[in-house]
Amino acid sequence: MKAALLREVDGPFELADVPDPEADGRVVVRVRAAGINFADVLIRRGRYPQMPQLPVVLGSEVAGELEDGTRVMAITPGAGGYAEKVAVDRAQIVPLPDNASFAEGASFLLTFLTAYIPLTRQVRLRPGSSVLVTAAAGGVGTAAIQVARTLGARVVAAAGSRQKLAVCLELGAAEAYVYDELPEDLRVDAVLDPVAGDLFERGLGALRPLGTLIAIGFAGGMWPEVNPATLVGRNVGVQGFYLGRLLRHEPEVVGEAVGELLALWQTGALRPLVGGEFPLAEVDHAHALVESRASVGKVVLLP
Repeated sequence: MKAALLREVDGPFELADVPDPEADGRVVVRVRAAGINFADVLIRRGRYPQMPQLPVVLGSEVAGELEDGTRVMAITPGAGGYAEKVAVDRAQIVPLPDNASFAEGASFLLTFLTAYIPLTRQVRLRPGSSVLVTAAAGGVGTAAIQVARTLGARVVAAAGSRQKLAVCLELGAAEAYVYDELPEDLRVDAVLDPVAGDLFERGLGALRPLGTLIAIGFAGGMWPEVNPATLVGRNVGVQGFYLGRLLRHEPEVVGEAVGELLALWQTGALRPLVGGEFPLAEVDHAHALVESRASVGKVVLLP
């Protein structure tokens, strides 16, 4: 089968012939779409905390078909999604809704779980609560806007360019700003932050008493040190979210959230935003689009 192989850090992808995956107690999925996550970009650049052994086939979520034609989506914790086939643990197989495209299926699980679990399990959002979402036009950000809106919260979106603000407003954000124009007096009950870097401290400063910042990524640079005295003095908190570890140690929590998200998707309350679809041979171009932050929503590969 064909797969996009990454042989070295900072290297190009190689469209190569590799052996078909062995089931070995797992389920083989014929991949119709594979989502590109920013974690894939970090791995390619050698900046991911848990680097895989190279060479590697990246890709942690896919949508496709089983041998009997059943349409599914799946998380592939061991990567392998940038290929024509991938073997997946049966527990990671989720039915793809009938009205959903494969590209939407490959854009749903990781992004919506990363938004939904923190906003329903780690903070207590009530109707009228306010949430600041950074990288709001990205995969997780567009999911977070929809989730928070569905929970009755008021969303303030922040993005890196003015062109992305309209997308945030269309998805349900009440306000949208480029980072440099976030109001100094902005106060929110929760912050969902995939960016970190300088934005982490700005988000922390925007919290109301009893507010919580959820740190989920460091696309803009590593997190600064946090003095507990700052949190105690302001009655605020910081929590972290890493879906991969939660899948390993608390799979029941993830499974429960998947069921809730599928129900919301079926009602039309949520829908993944696909920002670009590229054939597997154009994986380098697709990665460049994600890395440059020029895309909105999720970029997917179509093997």
